[in-house]
Amino acid sequence: MAAPREAGFGVPGLVARAAAGDVQAFEELYRANVGRVYALCLRMSGDRHLAEELVQESFVRAWQKLPSFRGASAFSTWLHRVTVNVVLGHRRSASSRARGSAPPEAAEPERAVTTVSPGEAIDLERAIGALPDRAREVFVLHDVEGFRHEEIARLTGIAVGTSKAQLHRARRILRKALAP
Repeated sequence: MAAPREAGFGVPGLVARAAAGDVQAFEELYRANVGRVYALCLRMSGDRHLAEELVQESFVRAWQKLPSFRGASAFSTWLHRVTVNVVLGHRRSASSRARGSAPPEAAEPERAVTTVSPGEAIDLERAIGALPDRAREVFVLHDVEGFRHEEIARLTGIAVGTSKAQLHRARRILRKALAP
C-alpha cells in the first residue's frame, strides 16, 4: 500500500503553495508545463520567436490569476485555457492595429505552402505553421486541442460558420501540402 502524500506535495500541493506566493512551487509548475505551453503557442502563432514571448506572457498571466484557480479542473487544463486566451488576446490586439489599413479578410492573404517532391517528407508542424493565421488558429483549436466550433467562435469572436469555413480551408491546404 502506498504511503499518503504529505500536504503540499504533488500538483495540487504545488498549486496551493504557488497560489500562496511560493515562487519555488511556481517554478516547478513552470518546468512541468513549459513544453506543452510552448507547443500550443507555436502551433497557434506559427512563429518561434512570438511563441516564446507568448509562453512568457502565459506564465505571467497564470501567476497573476493563480489565486483564482479553484481546482475544478486539472491545473494543466486551466493553464491551457489561460494560454489560449493569451494567444487570442495577442492576435486580437495585433489585428486591431492592422485593421486601419485593410479589411480583416484582406489582412490575411493565403500563403503558399511549400510543396515537396514525392520522395521528400514534409513536416506536419511546418505545414501547420504555414497556414494563414485564422485558418491555423481554428485548425489548432479544433483538430489539435479539441474545442468545438461554438467554443472557438466564443473565444475568437467569429461566427460559428466562419470557424467551420476556416477549418475546411485549413484542412484543404494541408491535404494539398501533404499529398504525395
